[in-house]
Amino acid sequence: MQWRRFNGDPIHLPIKDEVRAAIIRETGQNYRLKVCIGTDSQVKGLETEFATVIVFLREGHGGFMFIHNEKTRDVYSIKERMLVEVARSIEIAYELCDLFTEYDVDMEVHADINTNPQFKSNLALREAMGYILGMGFAFKAKPEAFASSSCANKIVN
Repeated sequence: MQWRRFNGDPIHLPIKDEVRAAIIRETGQNYRLKVCIGTDSQVKGLETEFATVIVFLREGHGGFMFIHNEKTRDVYSIKERMLVEVARSIEIAYELCDLFTEYDVDMEVHADINTNPQFKSNLALREAMGYILGMGFAFKAKPEAFASSSCANKIVN
């Protein structure tokens, strides 16, 4: 998986090493960190583009993020696509969760799924919430899920 910073600079280290370095650097500057992981997708013609983000929030001092993009020609129903987004976020959260425990960093998984039943994405809400909570992660959906619905959304649009 190729990750990059928001400014486009590629991340050359494995993502776990880069996240560890970021946590050490930021906590060394006395920032209290929180990490939010989310994925969004956009269908563009025959392709679906996914963007997964790892958002680092410095309590009261802004934040930064790491980004991974991937395109596929797989065809999904809306519910399938929402659950693939969640699965991609969980994959990264699971890979990194021991770091967050080791360094006492709060982490949430954000799902780009609307809590309002009038929206199509709501079809996947119960499964997504069960998947994320069942893995032991904190869960946020729209409108609180800014990592997926704002940060990752900015990347795919």
